[in-house]
Amino acid sequence: MKERSNSLLIKNGRLIDPANGIDAEMDIILRDGKVAEVAPKGKLRGSADEKFDARGLVVAPGFIDMHVHLREPGQSHKESIATGTQAAAAGGFTSVCAMPNTAPVNDSADITAWMRAPERGAVVNVFPIAAATVGSLGEKLTDFRALQRAGAVALTDDGKPILDDAIMREVLRQATQLGLPVIQHAEDTRLTNGATMNAGPTAFQLGLRGMPEEAEALIVERDIKLAAETKSQLHVAHISTLAALKAVRKAKRERLRVSCEITPHHFTLIDEDLAAPTSLGMYDSRFKMNPPLRSAADHEAMLAALADGAIDAIATDHAPHAAQEKNAEFDRAPFGITGLETALGLAISRLHRDKRVPLKRIVELFSSNPARLLNIRGRGSLAVGSHADVTVFDPGKRWTYDAERSLSKSKNSPFGGWQLHGKVVATIVSGSIVCRS
Repeated sequence: MKERSNSLLIKNGRLIDPANGIDAEMDIILRDGKVAEVAPKGKLRGSADEKFDARGLVVAPGFIDMHVHLREPGQSHKESIATGTQAAAAGGFTSVCAMPNTAPVNDSADITAWMRAPERGAVVNVFPIAAATVGSLGEKLTDFRALQRAGAVALTDDGKPILDDAIMREVLRQATQLGLPVIQHAEDTRLTNGATMNAGPTAFQLGLRGMPEEAEALIVERDIKLAAETKSQLHVAHISTLAALKAVRKAKRERLRVSCEITPHHFTLIDEDLAAPTSLGMYDSRFKMNPPLRSAADHEAMLAALADGAIDAIATDHAPHAAQEKNAEFDRAPFGITGLETALGLAISRLHRDKRVPLKRIVELFSSNPARLLNIRGRGSLAVGSHADVTVFDPGKRWTYDAERSLSKSKNSPFGGWQLHGKVVATIVSGSIVCRS
């Protein structure tokens, strides 16, 4: 339930604000939807209607999820914008970026505006990412300017990657003229037809057709070449392979405008986990996603890149499916898992506690970097004048995730029953608490 007040004092917390180089005990006042004052503990000049004691907690700029499937319009049996944003708030996200693979595809200004309308019941900010081509068919470009005016913050054909070089070049060229980033699901689908998991020994053991890592790397390499030609901003969605990562690292060394994101499941699980018996057996469709879980070597490369800065953001790729869809034979079940409510816990558990990645870096991956990559002004920062979007969490809190109690309509998570560290305590949007635990 949203708690409304004109002003809110958050006191005694550890403020981590990477965009402004702050990691210290600070107090902050939110007023009329904006950050009004930030000062060292006990040094604020103003007052507020309400107080929130954040003693022992981290106070961070509101988390932004760059890659979420809210399923509306057209697939509300899986998720709605209302339920998806409730799950987002529970996970500490104050903003989510909705992918266009809806029904119909979000390829028009009308659909983009519909998704952002108050009638949808969103409890966090929704920033649509619109289709780059009509129907995401990879043939005719959409009206980028109209989509941007309606509220789209980026362009992508998401799960239907643009394979035609000329089309992709033109997408990049026209998007650059408007300052819009282009996001690509890197998969050469000509190499992955009928594949359901990563190619390797585990796929052989299970008798499943595997996706070769080249399918990801070839598209990343092609896209980087086109981005260099057009001087465009390219973002690689849910990177998962060492080969693709090498291409991104090279592009960064050459100072190209290339970035990438990773999902929590790709820095937590590997393809071998699919062969471990679960409550649903070895062929558990909750472990089926695209890109698939990769090898241990790929996994280690991703962890290194998260630590050293080569990976720019953590995004959930929250992909809800109805139970009757996911509870099918592995080959027939759809790709995708839910992820909004477990993202922070997995990041704190696997990155901070296990790999000693600093909390400041984790906050950067969830907040300031996504805001910068998507050019979302006034977010990803708690500087005075910024939007009053705040995530408050307890990095030491131990808790168990119960997928059946998820606020999402769908429960297709492989992390049900997992014990995690790092729990969201409050999610604040425009100065109002929209979720509190």
